[in-house]
Amino acid sequence: MARRQHRYVGFVALGLAMLSPVAGKAQDPDDLAPYKMLRSLQFVQDSVVAGDHSAGEMQRFMLGTIDERLRTVDTAVFDDDRNVDAALIYAMSGGNPQTLEYLISHDVNGYFDNRVTDVLRKYLSGKGLLVAKTLEETAREYRDKKIGPYLALIGGNVLIATKPTDALDLYDQARLAAPGTIVEEAALRRSVAICVDKGMLDRGMAYSQRYIRRFLHSPYASQFADLFVTLVVGHDHAVKPQEVIDILSFMDAPRQREVYLRIARAAAIAGKPELAHMAVERVQSLGAGTDNVFGPLADFYGGMAGLPTDDIDRAAKNVSGIAGDALSPRDQALQEAARSVAEQILRAPDPASLTQASNPNTSDQEITSEKAAAIAPQPGAPGALPEPVPGGVASTGQSQGTDPSFNAFVTTNRSKLDEIDGLLAQEGNEQ
Repeated sequence: MARRQHRYVGFVALGLAMLSPVAGKAQDPDDLAPYKMLRSLQFVQDSVVAGDHSAGEMQRFMLGTIDERLRTVDTAVFDDDRNVDAALIYAMSGGNPQTLEYLISHDVNGYFDNRVTDVLRKYLSGKGLLVAKTLEETAREYRDKKIGPYLALIGGNVLIATKPTDALDLYDQARLAAPGTIVEEAALRRSVAICVDKGMLDRGMAYSQRYIRRFLHSPYASQFADLFVTLVVGHDHAVKPQEVIDILSFMDAPRQREVYLRIARAAAIAGKPELAHMAVERVQSLGAGTDNVFGPLADFYGGMAGLPTDDIDRAAKNVSGIAGDALSPRDQALQEAARSVAEQILRAPDPASLTQASNPNTSDQEITSEKAAAIAPQPGAPGALPEPVPGGVASTGQSQGTDPSFNAFVTTNRSKLDEIDGLLAQEGNEQ
């Protein structure tokens, strides 16, 4: 880490020297060759995904400096193919698209490959699908060149919606040609997204392990974590708990607890109690012996997942055991819904609705006769059930002789449960 910081300071110093007229005069003009400036940009961008978030400002500075240099440089510098590649990589690394247009319009000596510049212009203008086939072919043709990983990355971006399998192949090409770089970070993260969308569990888990091992401190790691949670929860019956534990073991304990907490929440909403309980247990075990701030929230999610189970008393206690002001607004809504469900399940039935009014003067023989008649009533006879009528009382599964208070209870609470189901469905769609 100390060596990386030292190198980073050196590149910052170089960048500041570029702005200094005095330093510029004393410096060898060849030091300002575009390909050398691009190396500084690449180092800064790779530092960002490696965890140095403060390098973001330097990245913007370098992009602006390279942009100015490319517009003012003598076109003779493009006799060196390294500078041609630098201009193309700059355009694919967040540079100004208009600068590429400027260079192409002034390229009287044919330094730039028209096939490459054409697909880049289409891609940067949002029309990549028009040249998808050409872009894929060009990326494979240039796979061993400096621009190869960048062409493969943007090729995958274009094909991700229409040909996800081909996009995965291009992302593999990009990350293998540029390991440890911002290119690999983007390729891995987008590969996981494809696996989530297409249900490719095994490949998704393999990509996830590589991402965590290499880019745990990336500013995009939270986006990856959401994808990983979706992948695991969506395939809870196929995912082995130990596999999840092994993959997340590359994280430090606080980050592991955060991801397990996300899994517990998503699993509770999706109605997958086994996965939720596994995640809750991991949160608690990772926080053992410490001030585990995630503990109460984990119990809350575990309680939600436990509502349909036999241990509902404990589940209800866990749901109510955390103060509402300690939850986010969305979790407060979940808590209210979970409480309502628990109340409906635990509410004792009204004794009056479970008894039948009887005449104390009726003999046992008369009661037995009435029961026998109820077992096989004749159509049209007194006490016979009404014929099913579409839309009528019989279509609800209730008989006309049911206690009115019981009917009211069923109708009211069915409405409440429908509202809760709607709330949970809405919450699940927001994940």
